[in-house]
Amino acid sequence: MTPFRHLGEREVHRGYIWNVVVAEFESPSGERFARDIVRSPGAVTCVPITYAADDPERRRPLVTLISQYRAPFGEFILETPAGMRDVEGEDDADNARRELAEEVGLAAATIEPLGVSYQSPGMTDSAIAIFLATDCTPVARTPHGPEEDHSEVLTVPLDEAVQWILDGRIRNSSTVIALLLAERRLREA
Repeated sequence: MTPFRHLGEREVHRGYIWNVVVAEFESPSGERFARDIVRSPGAVTCVPITYAADDPERRRPLVTLISQYRAPFGEFILETPAGMRDVEGEDDADNARRELAEEVGLAAATIEPLGVSYQSPGMTDSAIAIFLATDCTPVARTPHGPEEDHSEVLTVPLDEAVQWILDGRIRNSSTVIALLLAERRLREA
């Protein structure tokens, strides 16, 4: 069977970060069709892990999250530290390190890739690289924009954050995926 072919696209909107195009395709059977696509540079997120001072054997990992206002939903959303690929030439791991410091005031001795998630493949090419950040230590926090200026940083046991997913308190898809991947990786270590 002949694969789908991308025949071309025309830009219909250019935004600050995202662009919208109408793309033309041909199916394996020769049918031509168009799709609206949001073009994105993608993003990174990381799961910052620390341990309480009274847990020297590292039995109960803690995760640091950020609760920040998200305009499309008009509410505060609990998330792992994340950010757009908005610095040209910046490596994803370096981007994750930068976002970790900016959003929650942590630096990680180790950044380990956990995977990549396609955020909404029916409408955008946005992909988010997911990292596990370990041996985290406090650094100066440098929030950017009104959402981060008015955000709340909280540290909770990782198992509690996973329960928040099950309870519906955490609904951000990249955060759900990141926390579950991190929990699995740490459990198997």
